[in-house]
Amino acid sequence: MRRRDFILFGGAILACPLGALAQVPGRVYHLGSLHRSQRSSPIMMAFFDEMRKSGFVEGTNLSVDADGFGLSEEQFPAHAAELVKARVDVIICSGDSAVRAAQQATKTIPILANATDMVGSGFVRSLANPDGNTTGFSILANQLDGKRQELLMEIIPGARRLAALADPKTNSPQQLKVLADLVRARSAELTIYQASSAEEVTAAIEIAKNSGAEGLNVLSSAQLYLHRRIIIERVADLRLPAIYEWPSESEEGGLVGYGASLVSLFRDIWGRQIVKLLRGAKPTDLPIEQPTTFELVVNLKTAKGLGITIPESFLARADKVIE
Repeated sequence: MRRRDFILFGGAILACPLGALAQVPGRVYHLGSLHRSQRSSPIMMAFFDEMRKSGFVEGTNLSVDADGFGLSEEQFPAHAAELVKARVDVIICSGDSAVRAAQQATKTIPILANATDMVGSGFVRSLANPDGNTTGFSILANQLDGKRQELLMEIIPGARRLAALADPKTNSPQQLKVLADLVRARSAELTIYQASSAEEVTAAIEIAKNSGAEGLNVLSSAQLYLHRRIIIERVADLRLPAIYEWPSESEEGGLVGYGASLVSLFRDIWGRQIVKLLRGAKPTDLPIEQPTTFELVVNLKTAKGLGITIPESFLARADKVIE
């Protein structure tokens, strides 16, 4: 079992409540975490870089909960309880399961969160006036699933049998019905494959391909994002064109990615919000934010490996083309 004590340099255990309304000289701020991603991931690196620019430096005046990264969903509740016991200053968490665990553990410690839909999931009352102790940003990735479906069909215009990879904990039946209706209106058929674990993801992709799917829409999901390497590699092996929710996934080898920049969201929004919270702002004073720009990235190297030609009109609209 990993050690979960919050230890500062010199061996003192941090247990400081949220303090004054400004950054206090000599004080060490304690940041708790509930994340599936690793501390070394690009999004977290961008977040902590932004904190450093604002004067919060790990090892100097900032202590970061190292054990709060790379957790499974099953570990969230227990770790959230430990963070409350340690009286951290702020809990940062990503994804519905993490946010839910944090909110169930505390009603007083500020929670800086992000989820696909902060309001729709019931984490806050409204974007402008988040109630309770939670603020952050809504990714809104699921609202772009339909747009990504249209883009996929534009890439493979003759396809009539399509598949979507969905996370049952994230993608609601109503959302999936809307997506299927959109495809049906284009005289094509969409089959939904539910998957959460790495094993389920691999099996679902293989079943989809064996069933005649000509393209795959990887729907918005924190869980599916964590399995992106598995998905990207498996669809490449099976020569199955796929589209993803994040532009960065195309940069990692995926065919097409369309959505907001994850690095920008963590750096620009979270990086600004965490500084305000640590300096004493209340979560209710910080509206839930949303992405305002979206990027289309196309990987032509991947397209060549799949044996497909991306229309020039499509490439002309791309924000970035990887050759």
